[in-house]
Amino acid sequence: MMKLKNKVICITGASSGIGKACAEQLAALGANLIITARRFERLQALAQTLSDQHAIQVLPIQLDVADKTQVKKVFAELPEQWKNIDVLVNNAGLALTTDKVQDANIDHWDTMLNTNVHGLLYVTHAILPSMITRDCGHIINLGSVAGFQTYPGGNIYCATKHAVRAISRSLKIDLLGTKVRVTEIAPGAVETEFSEVRFSDKQRAKNFYQDFTPLNADDIADAVVYAATRPAHVNIAEIVLYPTDQSNASLIHRK
Repeated sequence: MMKLKNKVICITGASSGIGKACAEQLAALGANLIITARRFERLQALAQTLSDQHAIQVLPIQLDVADKTQVKKVFAELPEQWKNIDVLVNNAGLALTTDKVQDANIDHWDTMLNTNVHGLLYVTHAILPSMITRDCGHIINLGSVAGFQTYPGGNIYCATKHAVRAISRSLKIDLLGTKVRVTEIAPGAVETEFSEVRFSDKQRAKNFYQDFTPLNADDIADAVVYAATRPAHVNIAEIVLYPTDQSNASLIHRK
């Protein structure tokens, strides 16, 4: 088991949901955290809580991963003690609406593609050279079962998560001969703020999860921790998680 105590771990989209749960579980293992998100007040509160509870160091950074210039600047200007990132958790991502392609707001496409695909690539590109130089490190990408299948209303979101899967697999090929590991975590239905954003309706999001038992953010964070703590010679390529009530991306048993 690889120890994470005093390791530097960067988590994007850490202000809520899966990213926040990852920060909490990794902090409990003694890792020092760089946490990023657009909602800085939430990050500051989380950083204070985790540093107080676990006697670790936490660096909160306001960051929009879709902003290429901002990403480059943030990681180029990290304080010296934070430059050697051991694990990157590319968690930032979102879905907007369930419109059909013919009915879509094209701006929503741009937001999903820029965040889920470009953002993941920008942050990875900024952090990866140091990992290669040190011949160690781990990139953990949050994908989705939407990267394995498509479903009604999924269109562009599914496309972004298919891209995450392809990027994860291709990245491991590019890194052949190094000791840098790459993992994709692909969840099914998880109850977080994600669906509130997707539906733009809190009640509709709540109703979606009413008649089955979904995964929660801690279930996904647990998978991230598992992958990150395997011995250095073990690379978990992918973990796919479904609720027991779900069989594939579109089939859910509802009571």
